[in-house]
Amino acid sequence: MAETLRPCLTFKDRAEEAVKFYVSIFPNSKITDISRVETDGGPIPKGKLLSAIFELDGREFRAFDGGESFTFSEGISLDVTCKNQEEVDRYWSKLTSGGGEEGPCGWLKDRFGVSWQVVPEQLGQMLSDPKGGNSEAAMNAMLKMKKIDIATLEKAYKGSPVA
Repeated sequence: MAETLRPCLTFKDRAEEAVKFYVSIFPNSKITDISRVETDGGPIPKGKLLSAIFELDGREFRAFDGGESFTFSEGISLDVTCKNQEEVDRYWSKLTSGGGEEGPCGWLKDRFGVSWQVVPEQLGQMLSDPKGGNSEAAMNAMLKMKKIDIATLEKAYKGSPVA
């Protein structure tokens, strides 16, 4: 059994900047360890981040700079489940700030290229419980959105016309 199991984010560069940014956004977050490259001559220049261990809302991650061959794709994303529209708006705004890109259906890429899903906790129930409402209408409403609008989803789910 693994002693520690954690996601590792390997950035082309700017890992330390990204880690500090993420820790500033989420509650119950902190950097617990930073190691830097101490000698020249390797693939990562002296002084650059060798490894950072950090927590986002109590969940542990590792990050480091890996060089030009490392990029991110939508195949892996970080999921932020929000209690209300205020949280959706806040995390969406912070994560897209400084050059992030809005994507469809609650997805975005931050300025470092990491994909995130910023979604309300009600979304799963609306999309998967056709007995409680119109899941297909909620899905169709979501497909038209970038940042998720809970009120519009709820209107669609409960059968009200959506503009």
